[in-house]
Amino acid sequence: MLSELEIQAVIGFTGKITQGLILHPDNEHIIYPLGSTIVVRHIISRAQTFLRGHDNQISVITVSRSGDYVASGQRTYMGFQADIIIWDFKERSMIHRLKLHKVLIQSLSFSYNELYLASLGGIDDKNMLIVWDIKAGKALYGTPNRDPVNQVQFYNQSDEKMIAVLNTGVQILTIDKQNKKIQSVDVNFGNVKRTFTCVAIDKNDKYCYCGTKTGDVFEIQMDMAIYKRLAPVKKLFSQGVNCLGLLPNGDIIVGAGDGVIAKVSFQTMQIVASSELLGGVTSITFTNDYTHFFTGTSQSNIYWLDTEKLLPELRNTCHYERINDVAFPHNYSDVFATSSLNDIRVWNAKNRQELLRIQVPNLECWAVAFMNDGKSIVSGWSDGKIRAFLPQSGRLMYVINDAHIHGCTSLTCTSDCQRIISGGSEGEVRVWEIGKQTQVMKSSMKEHRGRVWSIQVRRNNEQAVSASADGSCIIWDLKSFTRVMCLFESTLFKMVLYHPEESQLLTTGSDRKITYWETFDGQAIRMLDGSEEGEVNALAITKEGEHFVSGGEDKEVKLWGYDEGICYFKGQGHSGTITRITISPDQKSIISVGAEGAIFIWKMPESVINAKAQQELPTVQNIKKQNDSQQSSQQQQQSQQAPKDSQSQKSNPVAKSVKSGTKSSKK
Repeated sequence: MLSELEIQAVIGFTGKITQGLILHPDNEHIIYPLGSTIVVRHIISRAQTFLRGHDNQISVITVSRSGDYVASGQRTYMGFQADIIIWDFKERSMIHRLKLHKVLIQSLSFSYNELYLASLGGIDDKNMLIVWDIKAGKALYGTPNRDPVNQVQFYNQSDEKMIAVLNTGVQILTIDKQNKKIQSVDVNFGNVKRTFTCVAIDKNDKYCYCGTKTGDVFEIQMDMAIYKRLAPVKKLFSQGVNCLGLLPNGDIIVGAGDGVIAKVSFQTMQIVASSELLGGVTSITFTNDYTHFFTGTSQSNIYWLDTEKLLPELRNTCHYERINDVAFPHNYSDVFATSSLNDIRVWNAKNRQELLRIQVPNLECWAVAFMNDGKSIVSGWSDGKIRAFLPQSGRLMYVINDAHIHGCTSLTCTSDCQRIISGGSEGEVRVWEIGKQTQVMKSSMKEHRGRVWSIQVRRNNEQAVSASADGSCIIWDLKSFTRVMCLFESTLFKMVLYHPEESQLLTTGSDRKITYWETFDGQAIRMLDGSEEGEVNALAITKEGEHFVSGGEDKEVKLWGYDEGICYFKGQGHSGTITRITISPDQKSIISVGAEGAIFIWKMPESVINAKAQQELPTVQNIKKQNDSQQSSQQQQQSQQAPKDSQSQKSNPVAKSVKSGTKSSKK
């Protein structure tokens, strides 16, 4: 059995899930899904805990009235069962795993006294509605529906009544315990036709409010099953109503698809206050006193608003699209940068806060790297340009126009900060000399016939290796700008790495193999099966070269022993393909980024860190022995000539070596 990698922290929030952001009734934690993981975050301390049990993307999440239970459902592949998990919030543990639905869980709702859980399947599950016994974990009642159902919600004062929001209408459902059936009554809308999306029920179960894709809100009298009023009176909400919330005085908080959050008066049914947010509003969750509320958007932003004037305050932000690359500055672990579909973001690794955002409209950033001196962030873009930015302000330093024809797909910098080596989608590898005012192309090497996915440079800056989708890896001489060696394999190479000793190469690609190569003669030494399912996209190796990390389409982060070729640890949490992996310069954490926009920070296992410490220990002891022997011989030689100097050397042997070092550097 493989050991589990421990998640240290995550940066991300799946904002596209309706009502996916929930403020726990204790008013101290917010709960939200990220891929196949549920994140429980303390609001003040920002400490994170994780609920892990799903094997695919979470599609819905809900919390019981007391906060004791959390329920989550997932989506899966066609024909497979989709799991529902009921969690104990206090223990952060799984209580039941419920299996009956297929493909997708559309909606979940706890009953008033927390006796039942209602679950709703998708179209492939015939829109099946099932009521579960929470304590026993067994299904009690079930009924399919002809029309697609978007949401199901229990009444606030009853364990036997629910409301189901269909595409074409609204149904009031009653559990018939004697006949073990679910009875339904259609709400009468007269001649009005809408596509309904969501529902909110008032505390007394007298009225409910339903949002539509047209952008209006229906008020329904629940005991009569008839609609009473429409809101707003004059102007509809653009791109439909995604979610609704009710205040104690009856006012309605409406979240629209175009990012507008508005308060509609209960009496006049007119908009009283509104604000605009980044991304369509998907979640509304109130504090216990209803003075403030959190809201989540489709662009994965979390806002904090007051219920009076709806003034937004941005509390959390993250990527909401595919992340292409991740990079640390040279020998600095507190900050890292990620490049995504629409921007570059710089993050604080300790508190997971965004420090800087660099946006270039309508362009995708494919590669990002820090110069070794830390004075610039270099990036490759889909328009074929290489752009460099200042790391603190994000201001543009310089642009290399037309660096590559159809986009710059990979790049790296030399350790002396004087050259950039870049790769393009057409297969070119180009070397750029960076001056104070100029950026000059020194050479263009065109031997690859496919996209260049990865480039690495040796420490002495004399050679570089590039991996391409044409099935070749080429080692280049950066002095003569010619090919030194070529490695061929029937695969689309995705990643290439130098071993720290630079005597071997590590490659991976679409054939799911991780291959060791000898740099002397270009022979393949060893091949490992990196994955059983999909291609392997990412590799990262530790400074000592004892371990390396891989990730790819199987959505798992794997930690391997380099010499043994054995996978020791496995980390699950991503719901999309892992695109890049890196290890922090202090070797204490692993960072993986994925196609779903999530950033996972994994803790480096103690056994790996301890192994490194044990390796370093004998070398330190040897150095001490050498210093002691040198010190004793020097004391014997200089005891007669300079007694004062010998006394100082006895007290501080390191001071002499430092002193001699400074002298030699001056010479």
